Amino acid sequence: MKLFTIILSAIAMGLIIYNATKINFDAFFQGESVVALITIFASLCAILLLQILRISKKIEKKSKH
Repeated sequence: MKLFTIILSAIAMGLIIYNATKINFDAFFQGESVVALITIFASLCAILLLQILRISKKIEKKSKH
């Protein structure tokens, strides 16, 4: 499970970096920049959810002992 969350987090980070290059700072909320911003936000949400999953698995493992 830990490897799964690490791989998905790395993919999400890659998407953030790629979409950060697609942002046009002159026209921030027009065209392709909007899609890039939405994808960056979705990737950040995915990373947050994966971290919550990883922490909940740690708590579950500790509570069984």
